[in-house]
Amino acid sequence: MTTPNRIVITGASSGIGAALALHYAAPGVMLILIARNETRLATIATAARAKGAIVETASIDTRDTATLTAFLTASDSAHPIDLLIANAGVLEGRTADGTLEDFATAARVIEINLLGALATAHAVLAAMRSRNRGHIVLVSSLAAFSPLTDAPAYSASKSGLLSYGLALRAALAGTGVTVSVACPGYVESAMTDTHIGEQPMKLKAPQAATLIARGIAAKQAVIGFPRPLYLGSLLSAIIPEPLRLFFTKSMRFHVAAERPPHCYGQRRPR
Repeated sequence: MTTPNRIVITGASSGIGAALALHYAAPGVMLILIARNETRLATIATAARAKGAIVETASIDTRDTATLTAFLTASDSAHPIDLLIANAGVLEGRTADGTLEDFATAARVIEINLLGALATAHAVLAAMRSRNRGHIVLVSSLAAFSPLTDAPAYSASKSGLLSYGLALRAALAGTGVTVSVACPGYVESAMTDTHIGEQPMKLKAPQAATLIARGIAAKQAVIGFPRPLYLGSLLSAIIPEPLRLFFTKSMRFHVAAERPPHCYGQRRPR
Protein backbone atom coordinates (compact mmCIF):
# COMPACT_ATOMS: atom_id res chain seq x y z
CA MET A 1 0.00 0.00 0.00
CA THR A 2 1.17 3.52 -0.77
CA THR A 3 1.95 5.39 2.43
CA PRO A 4 -0.82 7.95 3.07
CA ASN A 5 0.37 11.55 3.10
CA ARG A 6 -2.89 13.47 3.54
CA ILE A 7 -4.43 12.27 6.79
CA VAL A 8 -7.44 13.39 8.86
CA ILE A 9 -7.73 12.33 12.50
CA THR A 10 -10.59 13.29 14.81
CA GLY A 11 -10.22 13.14 18.58
CA ALA A 12 -6.58 14.03 17.95
CA SER A 13 -5.82 15.92 21.16
CA SER A 14 -5.12 12.89 23.38
CA GLY A 15 -5.02 9.11 23.60
CA ILE A 16 -5.12 7.06 20.42
CA GLY A 17 -5.82 10.07 18.20
CA ALA A 18 -2.79 12.00 19.43
CA ALA A 19 -0.61 8.91 19.21
CA LEU A 20 -1.72 8.26 15.62
CA ALA A 21 -0.93 11.86 14.70
CA LEU A 22 2.59 11.51 16.04
CA HIS A 23 2.98 8.06 14.48
CA TYR A 24 2.23 9.39 11.00
CA ALA A 25 3.99 12.75 11.40
CA ALA A 26 6.93 12.96 8.99
CA PRO A 27 8.30 15.18 6.22
CA GLY A 28 5.93 15.21 3.25
CA VAL A 29 2.90 14.30 5.36
CA MET A 30 0.00 16.68 5.91
CA LEU A 31 -2.06 16.08 9.03
CA ILE A 32 -5.52 17.56 9.53
CA LEU A 33 -6.21 17.21 13.24
CA ILE A 34 -9.63 17.78 14.76
CA ALA A 35 -10.56 17.91 18.44
CA ARG A 36 -12.52 20.05 20.85
CA ASN A 37 -9.69 21.00 23.22
CA GLU A 38 -7.67 23.67 21.44
CA THR A 39 -4.84 23.78 23.99
CA ARG A 40 -4.07 20.08 23.90
CA LEU A 41 -4.57 20.00 20.13
CA ALA A 42 -2.01 22.79 19.72
CA THR A 43 0.49 20.78 21.78
CA ILE A 44 0.08 17.72 19.54
CA ALA A 45 0.31 19.90 16.43
CA THR A 46 3.58 21.40 17.64
CA ALA A 47 5.03 17.94 18.30
CA ALA A 48 3.93 16.72 14.86
CA ARG A 49 5.47 19.76 13.15
CA ALA A 50 8.71 19.07 15.00
CA LYS A 51 8.77 15.71 13.20
CA GLY A 52 8.47 17.46 9.85
CA ALA A 53 4.75 17.22 9.15
CA ILE A 54 2.55 20.00 7.82
CA VAL A 55 -0.31 20.35 10.30
CA GLU A 56 -3.72 21.99 10.08
CA THR A 57 -5.98 21.96 13.14
CA ALA A 58 -9.62 22.65 13.81
CA SER A 59 -11.59 22.75 17.05
CA ILE A 60 -14.88 21.14 16.02
CA ASP A 61 -17.42 19.10 17.95
CA THR A 62 -18.29 16.18 15.66
CA ARG A 63 -21.95 16.64 16.64
CA ASP A 64 -21.84 19.89 14.69
CA THR A 65 -22.16 18.01 11.43
CA ALA A 66 -22.67 21.08 9.25
CA THR A 67 -19.43 22.70 10.39
CA LEU A 68 -17.58 19.38 10.30
CA THR A 69 -18.74 18.56 6.78
CA ALA A 70 -17.97 22.04 5.45
CA PHE A 71 -14.47 21.95 6.95
CA LEU A 72 -13.61 18.48 5.65
CA THR A 73 -15.08 19.18 2.21
CA ALA A 74 -12.93 22.29 1.90
CA SER A 75 -9.86 20.45 3.21
CA ASP A 76 -10.34 17.64 0.72
CA SER A 77 -10.79 20.09 -2.15
CA ALA A 78 -7.51 21.78 -1.25
CA HIS A 79 -5.57 18.61 -0.44
CA PRO A 80 -7.25 15.30 -1.42
CA ILE A 81 -7.45 13.09 1.66
CA ASP A 82 -5.83 9.66 1.51
CA LEU A 83 -6.70 8.42 5.00
CA LEU A 84 -9.45 9.46 7.38
CA ILE A 85 -9.51 8.13 10.95
CA ALA A 86 -12.77 8.78 12.81
CA ASN A 87 -11.58 8.42 16.38
CA ALA A 88 -13.46 10.99 18.50
CA GLY A 89 -15.48 9.36 21.27
CA VAL A 90 -16.73 9.50 24.83
CA LEU A 91 -17.38 7.03 27.65
CA GLU A 92 -20.41 7.23 29.94
CA GLY A 93 -22.03 4.61 32.15
CA ARG A 94 -22.82 3.53 35.67
CA THR A 95 -21.67 5.87 38.43
CA ALA A 96 -20.18 4.86 41.78
CA ASP A 97 -23.58 4.97 43.52
CA GLY A 98 -24.99 2.49 41.00
CA THR A 99 -26.95 5.01 38.95
CA LEU A 100 -27.36 3.90 35.33
CA GLU A 101 -27.11 6.27 32.38
CA ASP A 102 -30.35 8.08 31.57
CA PHE A 103 -31.80 8.54 28.10
CA ALA A 104 -30.22 11.95 27.54
CA THR A 105 -26.78 10.58 28.39
CA ALA A 106 -27.27 7.50 26.22
CA ALA A 107 -28.42 9.64 23.29
CA ARG A 108 -25.40 11.92 23.68
CA VAL A 109 -23.01 8.95 23.60
CA ILE A 110 -24.66 7.58 20.46
CA GLU A 111 -24.57 11.00 18.84
CA ILE A 112 -20.85 11.49 19.49
CA ASN A 113 -19.51 7.97 19.08
CA LEU A 114 -21.68 6.71 16.23
CA LEU A 115 -23.34 9.56 14.36
CA GLY A 116 -20.33 11.86 14.71
CA ALA A 117 -18.07 9.17 13.26
CA LEU A 118 -20.45 8.52 10.36
CA ALA A 119 -20.71 12.23 9.62
CA THR A 120 -16.91 12.38 9.55
CA ALA A 121 -16.68 9.47 7.12
CA HIS A 122 -19.40 10.71 4.79
CA ALA A 123 -17.86 14.17 4.59
CA VAL A 124 -15.08 12.68 2.40
CA LEU A 125 -16.59 9.46 1.08
CA ALA A 126 -18.04 10.87 -2.14
CA ALA A 127 -14.75 12.57 -3.04
CA MET A 128 -12.79 9.38 -2.34
CA ARG A 129 -15.16 7.41 -4.58
CA SER A 130 -14.76 9.94 -7.38
CA ARG A 131 -10.97 9.43 -7.18
CA ASN A 132 -11.29 5.64 -6.79
CA ARG A 133 -8.93 5.67 -3.82
CA GLY A 134 -8.90 6.38 -0.10
CA HIS A 135 -9.10 4.66 3.26
CA ILE A 136 -11.62 5.31 6.04
CA VAL A 137 -11.00 3.94 9.53
CA LEU A 138 -13.71 3.87 12.19
CA VAL A 139 -12.34 3.48 15.71
CA SER A 140 -14.65 1.14 17.58
CA SER A 141 -13.79 -1.05 20.60
CA LEU A 142 -13.72 -4.64 21.77
CA ALA A 143 -16.99 -3.65 23.49
CA ALA A 144 -18.52 -4.02 20.02
CA PHE A 145 -18.16 -7.80 20.45
CA SER A 146 -18.55 -8.05 24.22
CA PRO A 147 -20.94 -5.38 25.54
CA LEU A 148 -19.94 -3.72 28.79
CA THR A 149 -22.60 -4.22 31.47
CA ASP A 150 -21.89 -0.82 32.97
CA ALA A 151 -21.84 1.14 29.69
CA PRO A 152 -24.79 0.12 27.49
CA ALA A 153 -24.81 3.16 25.19
CA TYR A 154 -21.04 3.09 24.73
CA SER A 155 -21.24 -0.60 23.81
CA ALA A 156 -24.13 0.03 21.42
CA SER A 157 -22.31 2.89 19.72
CA LYS A 158 -19.20 0.80 19.18
CA SER A 159 -21.19 -2.19 17.95
CA GLY A 160 -22.95 0.14 15.53
CA LEU A 161 -19.62 1.39 14.21
CA LEU A 162 -18.41 -2.16 13.67
CA SER A 163 -21.55 -3.21 11.79
CA TYR A 164 -21.68 -0.05 9.71
CA GLY A 165 -17.99 -0.19 8.87
CA LEU A 166 -18.04 -3.81 7.76
CA ALA A 167 -21.18 -3.28 5.69
CA LEU A 168 -19.71 -0.16 4.09
CA ARG A 169 -16.47 -2.01 3.38
CA ALA A 170 -18.41 -4.69 1.49
CA ALA A 171 -20.48 -2.10 -0.35
CA LEU A 172 -17.31 -0.33 -1.53
CA ALA A 173 -15.47 -3.47 -2.61
CA GLY A 174 -13.80 -2.92 -5.98
CA THR A 175 -14.14 0.87 -5.88
CA GLY A 176 -10.62 1.56 -4.64
CA VAL A 177 -11.97 2.90 -1.32
CA THR A 178 -11.22 0.75 1.75
CA VAL A 179 -12.94 0.77 5.13
CA SER A 180 -11.39 -0.68 8.27
CA VAL A 181 -12.73 -0.88 11.83
CA ALA A 182 -10.24 -0.63 14.69
CA CYS A 183 -11.33 -2.44 17.84
CA PRO A 184 -8.84 -1.74 20.62
CA GLY A 185 -9.01 -2.96 24.18
CA TYR A 186 -7.92 -0.74 27.06
CA VAL A 187 -5.59 2.07 26.01
CA GLU A 188 -4.18 4.86 28.16
CA SER A 189 -6.26 7.96 27.39
CA ALA A 190 -8.48 10.63 28.87
CA MET A 191 -11.34 8.18 28.37
CA THR A 192 -9.81 5.32 30.34
CA ASP A 193 -8.83 7.79 33.07
CA THR A 194 -12.58 8.03 33.80
CA HIS A 195 -12.96 4.23 33.88
CA ILE A 196 -12.74 3.15 37.54
CA GLY A 197 -12.16 -0.59 37.57
CA GLU A 198 -9.97 -3.35 36.16
CA GLN A 199 -8.36 -2.66 32.79
CA PRO A 200 -6.46 -5.83 31.85
CA MET A 201 -3.71 -5.76 29.22
CA LYS A 202 -3.91 -1.98 29.06
CA LEU A 203 -1.66 -0.56 26.34
CA LYS A 204 0.08 2.75 26.06
CA ALA A 205 -1.32 4.95 23.31
CA PRO A 206 1.79 4.71 21.05
CA GLN A 207 1.55 0.91 21.16
CA ALA A 208 -2.09 1.07 20.08
CA ALA A 209 -1.24 3.54 17.32
CA THR A 210 1.42 1.22 15.95
CA LEU A 211 -1.00 -1.72 15.87
CA ILE A 212 -3.72 0.34 14.18
CA ALA A 213 -1.30 1.75 11.60
CA ARG A 214 -0.07 -1.77 10.86
CA GLY A 215 -3.64 -2.94 10.30
CA ILE A 216 -4.36 0.06 8.09
CA ALA A 217 -1.31 -0.70 5.95
CA ALA A 218 -2.54 -4.28 5.55
CA LYS A 219 -6.08 -3.06 4.75
CA GLN A 220 -7.52 -5.29 7.47
CA ALA A 221 -11.29 -5.35 7.86
CA VAL A 222 -11.08 -5.52 11.66
CA ILE A 223 -8.02 -4.40 13.60
CA GLY A 224 -8.60 -6.04 16.99
CA PHE A 225 -6.11 -6.07 19.86
CA PRO A 226 -4.62 -7.10 22.19
CA ARG A 227 -5.05 -10.54 20.67
CA PRO A 228 -6.03 -12.50 23.83
CA LEU A 229 -8.79 -10.00 24.68
CA TYR A 230 -9.86 -9.83 21.04
CA LEU A 231 -10.30 -13.59 20.86
CA GLY A 232 -12.04 -13.62 24.23
CA SER A 233 -14.43 -10.91 23.04
CA LEU A 234 -15.29 -12.93 19.94
CA LEU A 235 -16.04 -15.99 22.09
CA SER A 236 -18.18 -13.99 24.51
CA ALA A 237 -20.75 -13.45 21.78
CA ILE A 238 -21.45 -17.17 21.44
CA ILE A 239 -21.14 -18.59 24.97
CA PRO A 240 -24.25 -18.92 27.21
CA GLU A 241 -25.15 -15.75 29.10
CA PRO A 242 -24.50 -17.18 32.60
CA LEU A 243 -20.94 -18.05 31.57
CA ARG A 244 -20.41 -14.65 29.97
CA LEU A 245 -21.62 -12.87 33.09
CA PHE A 246 -19.42 -15.08 35.28
CA PHE A 247 -16.28 -14.43 33.26
CA THR A 248 -16.91 -10.69 33.02
CA LYS A 249 -17.86 -10.22 36.68
CA SER A 250 -14.38 -8.97 37.56
CA MET A 251 -14.59 -6.40 34.76
CA ARG A 252 -17.39 -4.35 36.33
CA PHE A 253 -16.59 -0.64 36.63
CA HIS A 254 -18.02 2.82 37.09
CA VAL A 255 -17.22 6.15 35.52
CA ALA A 256 -15.67 9.01 37.46
CA ALA A 257 -18.17 11.59 38.67
CA GLU A 258 -15.89 14.47 37.70
CA ARG A 259 -13.80 14.52 34.54
CA PRO A 260 -10.39 15.99 33.79
CA PRO A 261 -10.79 19.33 31.98
CA HIS A 262 -9.36 17.84 28.77
CA CYS A 263 -11.81 14.95 28.62
CA TYR A 264 -14.27 14.99 25.69
CA GLY A 265 -16.99 13.64 27.94
CA GLN A 266 -16.54 16.17 30.74
CA ARG A 267 -19.47 16.15 33.10
CA ARG A 268 -20.54 19.17 35.09
CA PRO A 269 -20.61 18.66 38.88
CA ARG A 270 -24.08 17.80 40.11
